[in-house]
Amino acid sequence: VTFPLDLTKTRLQVQGEAAVHRSGAAAGQAVPYRGMLRTAAGIVQEEGLRKLWQGATPAVYRHIVYSGVRMVAYEHLRDSVLGRSEDESFPFWKAVVGGMSAGAIGQFFASPTDLVKVQMQMEGKRKLEGKPLRFRGVHHAFMKILSEGGIRGLWAGWVPNVQRAALVNMGDLTTYDSVKHFLLLNTPLVDNSVTHSVASCCSGLVAAVLGTPADVVKTRIMNQPRDKQGRGLLYKSSTDCLIQTVQGEGFMSLYKGFIPTWMRMAPWSLVFWLTYEQIRRICGVSS
Repeated sequence: VTFPLDLTKTRLQVQGEAAVHRSGAAAGQAVPYRGMLRTAAGIVQEEGLRKLWQGATPAVYRHIVYSGVRMVAYEHLRDSVLGRSEDESFPFWKAVVGGMSAGAIGQFFASPTDLVKVQMQMEGKRKLEGKPLRFRGVHHAFMKILSEGGIRGLWAGWVPNVQRAALVNMGDLTTYDSVKHFLLLNTPLVDNSVTHSVASCCSGLVAAVLGTPADVVKTRIMNQPRDKQGRGLLYKSSTDCLIQTVQGEGFMSLYKGFIPTWMRMAPWSLVFWLTYEQIRRICGVSS
């Protein structure tokens, strides 16, 4: 449902990339910053409606791994490692540590699928620029990246990817858990879909605010061209990418794609948490 917003966000995050212009790779290919709606409309007009879902298959693979691992990790950290208080509450600082740790672990395992997703999302743009397409499909993308960069090549950009996931989950898991418990303890609301919806809306906003800068860095590092050894040609590290982006485009460039990120995170959190809570209820597990 929210994947077209994810594609739009990725395209916005690489527009006006200062490092690309300095390298001379963008000569004669200046693309105006068109904003969310015009970017989405441009993709439909220039590439076709179906291209709004280009890269959706590896995105599904990614969430099977990422969501599965992060939720199991968070619950294990909360209940067994960090531990609840005597009154069964979960202190905020423990929620922050648990959320960041669970997100980082989940994203590390899912990083190869994220790499394929980002690169496939940029294929339509390459075609418009007259560049050859890199992949014929998801399987070909995995095999090509593996053959060119080895196992390490599949984890290219994993550091900013894990950093982003830690921040997003600090916003998502921590906020959802904390807001939900606050509402149940301090308001007349009960443990139902209304409470879950309010908590998920809060978690989506906080996750978008915290995660967007790291998401911009992650996207640019994953999409940059690489040499035969798999080393990036534009950025040496996530820190280098961050510095070049701020110096070349200003601090607010770290929030390129924020609106589609938020518009995606809010309904995604709502759908995810409501579904997750209902699955637990159906399986006879506490909320």
